[in-house]
Amino acid sequence: MGSFHVDCEVVNVRRPAKSVRAPKLLVDTGSEFSWVPEPILREAGIRVAKKDLRFLMANGQTITRSTGYAILRAAGFETVDEVVFGQPGDLSLLGSRTLEGFGASVDARKKRLVAAGPHPAAVGTSFTAGRPPRASGSHGRCQVTRSVACRMFVGLSRPSSRG
Repeated sequence: MGSFHVDCEVVNVRRPAKSVRAPKLLVDTGSEFSWVPEPILREAGIRVAKKDLRFLMANGQTITRSTGYAILRAAGFETVDEVVFGQPGDLSLLGSRTLEGFGASVDARKKRLVAAGPHPAAVGTSFTAGRPPRASGSHGRCQVTRSVACRMFVGLSRPSSRG
């Protein structure tokens, strides 16, 4: 089936009018982050947000790189994501977090990105009168104790006796 590349647009989150083309990013579902060459990110005005993050490479080597935040657009999809400032010798990659943000999946046979369908959301919640659960009191307990999401939020391990 093989691999494929997509052209990407890198957009500055703070100044959306500022964008730069990042050609031929390898679509890599095995990479968590997207890796864009540092000169492209700098040209788009992307700032370093985190320094010296450790990454485990496919060959077992651990390296450090900086990351920043950018809007990424490719193949009709768009998302805000944390991107790695790629250095000389690094591959330019479109990673799984970006694909998830796009709401896209990989059609490996046709070598393209396709819409993955609706984004997953919490299920099984029951809000009273259409209102979401609210934290209350000094213990941060939710007022709507029948909500599964509320019980998960406050860390209860078993369902409420009322619901």
